[in-house]
Amino acid sequence: MLRRPKPTDSEADLLREQESFLTSGAPSAASVVRRPDKRRGEAGGDAEEHNEENEQRDRDVVTIEDLPDQLPSLTPAPPKKSRFKASRVTFEDEDAGERLDRHDTHVSAVLSRIVERDTSSTPVSLPAFTGMAFPKVLHRSETSSKVPLSSAGGKKSIFARQIAAQRLKEGKTPLHCAPEAPETSMDTDQCGAADSPVSGPSLLSGQGLGGPDRSGEAMRIHRENQAKLQAMSRSEILQEQKKLLTQLDPRLVEFVRSRKAQSVSSSASASKQPRGESSEDNFPLENVSRESESSGAAALFQRPEEVEMEGEEEEETPPPAVTEEDLPVKPQKEWVHMDKLEPEKLEWMTNLPAPRKKGTKQAMQARFDFAGALIPPNEDLPTHLGLHHHGEEPERAGYSLQELFLLSRSQLNQQRTLALSTLASVISKARAGGYQSVLKGSMLSTLLDAGLLFLLRFALDDGVEGVMSAAVQALKALLVCAEDEECLDCTFSWFRGLASFPLLPSAQEEEEEEDEGLPECMKETAKEKEERKSDHDVALQDVVKGLLKMKLLPRLRYILEVVRPSPPVVQDVLEILARIARHSSLSATQVLDCPRLMATVLSEFLPTSWTAPSSPLPQSVYGLPLASAMKLLRVLATSGRHACARLFNSLGVRERLPCLLSAEPSELLLAPTEALRITTEAYRLWAVAAGYGQACQLYIDLYPGLAKALQSVHRVLAPSDPLLPLQLQRLLALLSLLTQVTHTAGCHQELQAGMVSSQGEECPPPPPVSWGHVTGLQASLLGHLKGFVKSLDNPVQKESSLTVIPAYLVYLEAYYHQLSRQNCFKPVETLQELELLTSDVLLPLLSHHAIQGLINNLKSSSVVCSVQTSDVGPETTPSLPGLACPGWRDSPGLVVPSSPFPLLTGLGLLVETITGLHKGLSCKFSGLLLSEPVIGYLRSCSQATPTLSHNRAWLLRHEHHLLYLLLRLAHRLVPIEPQVAKHASLYHQVALVLLPWLLPGSEYLGHELLSTIIFSKDFISEGHSGGPEAVELGELRLQEETQHQASPSLQTVGALLREACVQLPSIRGCFLTQLAHLESSVLTSRDALLGRNPWISSHLLPELTGPTVPSDWPFLPLVSLYERTGVSDGGGLAVEELPQGALQAVTHCLQWLLLLEVWREEALKVILPVAKLARLSCVFLCSSDLFLERPVQKLTWGLFRLLTRRTRLDSLDLNVPPPGLASFQDLYAALLTQYEAVSFGDRLFGCWVLLPLQRRYSTTMRLAVFGEHVGMLRSLGVTLEQLCIPIERFTSPPEDSLPLLRLYFRSLVTGTLAPRWCPVLYVVALSHVNSFIFSQDAAAQEVEAARHSMLRKIYYLTSEVLRNHLLLFRLPQQHAEFGFSMYEQLPAMRAKRLENVLRVQDNSDDKGD
Repeated sequence: MLRRPKPTDSEADLLREQESFLTSGAPSAASVVRRPDKRRGEAGGDAEEHNEENEQRDRDVVTIEDLPDQLPSLTPAPPKKSRFKASRVTFEDEDAGERLDRHDTHVSAVLSRIVERDTSSTPVSLPAFTGMAFPKVLHRSETSSKVPLSSAGGKKSIFARQIAAQRLKEGKTPLHCAPEAPETSMDTDQCGAADSPVSGPSLLSGQGLGGPDRSGEAMRIHRENQAKLQAMSRSEILQEQKKLLTQLDPRLVEFVRSRKAQSVSSSASASKQPRGESSEDNFPLENVSRESESSGAAALFQRPEEVEMEGEEEEETPPPAVTEEDLPVKPQKEWVHMDKLEPEKLEWMTNLPAPRKKGTKQAMQARFDFAGALIPPNEDLPTHLGLHHHGEEPERAGYSLQELFLLSRSQLNQQRTLALSTLASVISKARAGGYQSVLKGSMLSTLLDAGLLFLLRFALDDGVEGVMSAAVQALKALLVCAEDEECLDCTFSWFRGLASFPLLPSAQEEEEEEDEGLPECMKETAKEKEERKSDHDVALQDVVKGLLKMKLLPRLRYILEVVRPSPPVVQDVLEILARIARHSSLSATQVLDCPRLMATVLSEFLPTSWTAPSSPLPQSVYGLPLASAMKLLRVLATSGRHACARLFNSLGVRERLPCLLSAEPSELLLAPTEALRITTEAYRLWAVAAGYGQACQLYIDLYPGLAKALQSVHRVLAPSDPLLPLQLQRLLALLSLLTQVTHTAGCHQELQAGMVSSQGEECPPPPPVSWGHVTGLQASLLGHLKGFVKSLDNPVQKESSLTVIPAYLVYLEAYYHQLSRQNCFKPVETLQELELLTSDVLLPLLSHHAIQGLINNLKSSSVVCSVQTSDVGPETTPSLPGLACPGWRDSPGLVVPSSPFPLLTGLGLLVETITGLHKGLSCKFSGLLLSEPVIGYLRSCSQATPTLSHNRAWLLRHEHHLLYLLLRLAHRLVPIEPQVAKHASLYHQVALVLLPWLLPGSEYLGHELLSTIIFSKDFISEGHSGGPEAVELGELRLQEETQHQASPSLQTVGALLREACVQLPSIRGCFLTQLAHLESSVLTSRDALLGRNPWISSHLLPELTGPTVPSDWPFLPLVSLYERTGVSDGGGLAVEELPQGALQAVTHCLQWLLLLEVWREEALKVILPVAKLARLSCVFLCSSDLFLERPVQKLTWGLFRLLTRRTRLDSLDLNVPPPGLASFQDLYAALLTQYEAVSFGDRLFGCWVLLPLQRRYSTTMRLAVFGEHVGMLRSLGVTLEQLCIPIERFTSPPEDSLPLLRLYFRSLVTGTLAPRWCPVLYVVALSHVNSFIFSQDAAAQEVEAARHSMLRKIYYLTSEVLRNHLLLFRLPQQHAEFGFSMYEQLPAMRAKRLENVLRVQDNSDDKGD
């Protein structure tokens, strides 16, 4: 017997074993079968028969004798053989040329194989013989009269119609019986078959069939098809048709349909159909068996949906043929080429049909007239209006947006101008919300998406001035809203009215996938990314930025400097520039930096000298001062201190203001209205500059003119003056200037002292105006105020008095505020003066019936209390934000004359200042806080949830000022006035909701609220009026009703509240520390609100990105600690120990949350319950032992009990992702990991983990507990009494997730889940498994098999206790020994089910045996 080779054998041993194997002749264990190689031409026919014979010969044998001692030299490999060479048979004596000709594929070889078609049966017609030497020349007039158009087979050439006429004349069939096609044989076959009783097939001609009778074979096949079709019912035909449509290539189906349409249209039946309907649409399936065979062959490809809809569509009768009588202008024979009429070419001259509304439910195309008005679809307008010059829907008047876009690129100047003017009108009406009730979607968004910006930008480059002017008009309509500017001008004289938000679109988060993984030095900056974007991408996000990227500013400069357009275009350009400057400080800087732009504006439209215009409406405004140019300068100056300094120092604005303000408006050689407007804008520009502490030397130089203007106030405000509104605006601008100059002068002393003590540190220089320059104005202005208060009794002067009184109050506040900071301040004299001011002016003003009427409008004028309705309003788009002011005069609001907000804000400012100087005057203004309109307004504000947007932010800012001032007055009155103290909780509630409403620029107000009111004991009256005791009594009553003992570690909430009230000052310090990162913003806001003008850097407020303080600010210490120390995945910490003071900060945070949850629940309603739970979960994730600290444990227990009250559990939806998290499930996974790592079986942490396991929440969290984290069941020892959540919320309804039920069962059977380790989940698992195994509901086979399997396994359990628990479980019962009740014995129905399951098991076992 041969041995197996060993690893130690040498090559000689292996060869020796091979030789002995071959000599023995033993059969091999594996035989090698060689398969024939077809590529080499080897045959494999009878190879298998000779396998045994050739086995010895073909056996692979390794030989080593013939191998050379040295390696062979590297030689090129043999050439590869062609796989087709073996199949080629060649002969030695064969001529190579003949072989080449045989395989040649030249075109001559192809053409030589063409076989002429048999044309013996084709009729041949010869031309008629004539006696003329040459054929007669065809004339157009000889063709249409001989052969009618219908008989010529449709629209054909003149030559084809003449040939058809000749055939008719000879009595032959015309050639138009078959459709035109490249295959002449198909035409011949179909023409020949047309005379037969059964026409031939329309698709197949039999040309590809072999044999002489191929046409007959095609006819035979066609007859068989027709017989089959006639034998089938309509439903069978439809079914086969649908089957074919699903199987065939769609292109093939379209080809068959087109061929069928050609054949049917050229048949006799098609000529009977009305024009305008295709034979395909009118082919009835009921008549398939009666139609010709060619029609029946194509019927299978007709879609049944089209047929079913024929009855629903409105039938349109074809228009009658146009005759000479229908034409409005009768053609004359003398006219060239009009001797013969061509109806299809003259159809456009007929009268239009009457417009009618189509019988369809689809939306119709909007059409507009030249004024931008939407034209109803059924309105019949005369054609002389020019609204019918369009191709689509010629009977409807007006132009669609597509047609206007097309006309705007026309070669005709008039068409371009008309289209752009119409677009401008459409955009203006869209901005005003004129189309929202009649059009679907947003008009502005549609236009911008269609490329309106690029269209207008191209039109601005047009060389025709009319087209360019229309483009400017359209661009102004898109960017500028006159009502928005008017509202901003009306609020300029309000408190901080000169400040405004930049009109930037809301910031959108951009994907930064390209920069991922790159170091910081290699990442692109925001500016580089912006430059890399295309114009289209930039314009999609920001219209103004997109226009700037398209080089709009140089083009506008060219228009003003070179084109020198008409006055309306100049006004539009200046307003466009002002809107661009309002966009942002960066845009304003680009306007200033544009070469020669501002120089052109100042030299042409704000000259230092000018001549009076010859007419009220001059042909050119070049060389005349314009109010819009002055307003542009004012908006540019608002963007920043540096821009304002450039205007006044570098561009020469300082020299131009005296030219306009040193004389009366009537002496300015301008029209009265323009003179008042430009002086008003000049005062406003000066006020903006004075707001930075600049241009104050002008105040000293022009003081006589200012004093003269103040002396003539009552004279110019005559009620009969038609220019009274302009005079009022001029006076308000003057008062704003004086207010800002007073603030600047009040800072002179502080800056002077700071400059001395700065010792080289950076300090603003003191302004040239000092306090002595402004003290003389106070007496004059106070006299004006007294006069206007008295004029409130005069109905004629009442409205104008109410307009100017707020500005006087704001000025007096500035004066007394700065007076208290001066060295010349005399307290005694000032207090007496304030008492006289209060008794003589303020109290009579406050009690006046006109003011009381305004106060009654407080709630109706509020923006905070107003609910956003879906009524028709102004239209805005995200890429072009606006103030949405169109129609503001017709609806209640803050800016309308009936609004009390400007007057109450000015009065509140003055009261805040004088009560700060004279504490005894506070009680005199308690009536304002106790009035019913104010109390009702504050109650509405405490329950409001205003939305934030550009449309509302500029108004919300002013309303926040009033709310803050009312709360400041309450802060002074609550400790000393018992009647006001009764409403302390209301004021506290308003302060709590106002804090997260405050917008950028109001950070100082938030700091003051936190420092004074929010954490004040006086405003939390429950803390010292039996509030904690009342909570304790409520808890005792709750315990008596529920009859359960609380956990020993659970302290009552009342005691915790009592401790929190004591710690209020520390709590305030904790939250102020958490908001320390806002310190720079608070200081900037303080400078602006307190009138520290030399320190103000810009009157443009910060970008509107959201409120200053987040809505969940009470959780801020907890969240910030988690962000510093916690790990999102749980189960560990990034640091070894908590930062210093972290425990105290968390304790204060929990105390404040507990106080708010009990006494200020409304203040936290903006925070979702799931967000509260997620934030409080940071207690367990911040550290490994923070939740074990005794104060944290007590407070968290109290908050847990508050969050799990029966009324709160229903509103707790964990399926909603908390703000800042992708889902609650991710947070829960981190909690489970942390629990397993550091909980040590803590009952509080256990309750927190059990809360999301209620039946109503996602199964994912329960699967995570019983799957990945099943080990935590050994330490989850929370009892049913400690849980504080009804157990029914965990057990009802029965679980329907089969994987989870299997996990429940496995944990019970394996002993992982036991009542002594995890009593709550033990009851839950028992309940669900018991309900599942004894359920009588019908279920899938897999579920039913799982029920039987579980029931059998339960019956054979070795643990009798667990078997009884699973089988005899009845209901959860909190006070039972194991937390549930049991049956004494198995109910009959359940016992029968168990018996059936066991019997089935026994039967299956018997069959197996």
